[in-house]
Amino acid sequence: MKRYITPMIALFVLAAPVFTYAVTWEMDPAHSSFQFKVRHLTVSNVKGDFSKSRGVVVIEDKDITQLRVEVTIDAASVNTGHAQRDEHLRGPDFFDVSKYPTITFVSRKVTKADADRLRVTGDLTIHGVTREITVDVEGPTAEVKDPRGNFRRGATATTKINRKDFGLSWNKVLDSGGLVVGDEVNIYVEVELVRK
Repeated sequence: MKRYITPMIALFVLAAPVFTYAVTWEMDPAHSSFQFKVRHLTVSNVKGDFSKSRGVVVIEDKDITQLRVEVTIDAASVNTGHAQRDEHLRGPDFFDVSKYPTITFVSRKVTKADADRLRVTGDLTIHGVTREITVDVEGPTAEVKDPRGNFRRGATATTKINRKDFGLSWNKVLDSGGLVVGDEVNIYVEVELVRK
């Protein structure tokens, strides 16, 4: 009988499911930011952000390429520090927030760029138009425990998009031949996550 114990144990181990350790993290809006920068009149840059957002990140540390991201931004929360410009951005010439109240990003593929950096490819939806983009990510950091006992992690992300790809095509031509608003938009993201 003893001769069958070892083979039976080996068979049980091989047949057992492989357990993963994916952990769900919620974005902390109070310590996260979604900022953008766009050229104005060809001579300077205008910066802005979105003050309302929510998101979830699922992280599998044993295989970081299994990371998943879902983010939703309130388009009406756009803020450039200039009330008249912000109302223009919320209107039909740009985000048209009455028809398209949210901006979303859903990851589809993650690859390692190096030991501390990832390239996250996913679907970005703005103004009702969805395009695939790739985001460069530094992190996620190792987790730490905050003074209240919550576990936290962070990440920094950057990307560039052409606003015309998302139907944001409003512009005016200057007498000099330049445009009021540049087409390329630089996006900068800082995210702090709390373990659920």
